[in-house]
Amino acid sequence: MKASGILALVFTVASTSAFVSVERHARVVQNIEKTSCLSMKNIKNHDREPAKSENIFANIALASMFSLSLLSAGPLPAFADGQTQKFKLPPIDFQDKSRCKLNSSTIGQANAARDKLYDLRQCNLSGESAAGFDLSGVIMTKTDVSKANFREAQFSKGYLHDSNFNEADFTNAIIDRASFAGSSLRGAIFKNTVLTGTSFNEADVENADFTEAALGNFDLKNLCKNPTLKGENPTTGADTRFSVGCGPS
Repeated sequence: MKASGILALVFTVASTSAFVSVERHARVVQNIEKTSCLSMKNIKNHDREPAKSENIFANIALASMFSLSLLSAGPLPAFADGQTQKFKLPPIDFQDKSRCKLNSSTIGQANAARDKLYDLRQCNLSGESAAGFDLSGVIMTKTDVSKANFREAQFSKGYLHDSNFNEADFTNAIIDRASFAGSSLRGAIFKNTVLTGTSFNEADVENADFTEAALGNFDLKNLCKNPTLKGENPTTGADTRFSVGCGPS
């Protein structure tokens, strides 16, 4: 068969498929409209049965939503984990006496999976060591982990808000899709640390060291806008803004 004949055949099949898809879609929408009309008639004929009318109305609403989903063309916007603005957290279980303890996940880093909620909110763990631990999925708010050793630790999907990380050492750690929003990281060390999808929104990073840290372009741009990105790390002597790779402030 000649090339022109093959192209003609392909075009015919594609056109037929497109027409069938459009026709099928139109038929579905038409059926939904018919169902809605019939349901409205049933409501008028059964005014004395309010419960049944409410059920019919609910079906109409569902049908309308379904038709809109068929006609919708674009996906809804979504935030990366580190950029999500609000989370609804459960109440703190103060009855759990063993709650405030750094421990490594036995399940693994993928998706921050754990056998139960890893809740370290309002715990005092200053100076503690979690070197090499898998701390994925950890929740921290108003937590004191100043001067803690997090070298080579993993923080996938960590909720690390409004906490004290002053002079904490994250050297060679993996911090993926986490959020330090509102936390104090003065003098912290992120040397050779992976910081993909991680937010430092409204965090205090003065005197922190980000030497050779792996940051995506979007994360780097946001961090360079942080007004506290200045000073010099008291341990390594690194210039904070220069260590990130930002230009003059």
